[in-house]
Amino acid sequence: MKADYFNDQLESKTILIAPNQGQRFQLGDNSFTFKITSELSNDQLGIYEIVLAPMSIGAKLHYHRYMDETFVVINGVLTFETLDNSCQIEAGSIAFAPRFSPHGFRNDTLEEVRLLLIFNPSSKREGFFKGLHETLSETPINPEKYLKLYNKYDSFPIDPENMIPARE
Repeated sequence: MKADYFNDQLESKTILIAPNQGQRFQLGDNSFTFKITSELSNDQLGIYEIVLAPMSIGAKLHYHRYMDETFVVINGVLTFETLDNSCQIEAGSIAFAPRFSPHGFRNDTLEEVRLLLIFNPSSKREGFFKGLHETLSETPINPEKYLKLYNKYDSFPIDPENMIPARE
C-alpha cells in the first residue's frame, strides 16, 4: 500500500464516558474516579472526578513542573488556594494552575463538593491516585512515602513538613 502524504487518515477513536462510568476509589468520605486516563489519551490528558466530603482537604499547597492542572467545579463551593490568595469558587467556575504555580484545594463547607481535575499532559496520573489511596489508607501515614509518591508524579509540596491532607 502506497503512503498518502496529502490526505488526513481518519480513525474512529471517540470515547464517551457516562456519569457513573470509570474506575472509582473511596478514601474515607472522599472519592476519585478515573474518567479519561493516560492510556485512553496517549498520555496527553487525564480527567478525574473528585468528590470532597464536607470540611475535607484535597491537597495542600504544591506545584507541578511538567503538567498544568485545571479545576472545574460541578457542585458545591471549593476553596482554591495560591501562594498569596485563597478564594471560594462555586459550581460552574474553573481554576487553572499552570506549571510552577503553587495551588491547593479543599472543601470548607458543610456540603459535598464535586469537581473535575484535568491534567495536561496526564503523566500517568492514575499511578499517583492509586498510590495516594494506598498511602493515605495506612495508619499512621508515612510522610516519607507520601513525599516519594508526590515527587514521582510531578508534585512538589511548598511545605514538605505540612503536606499530608488533614485538618490540624
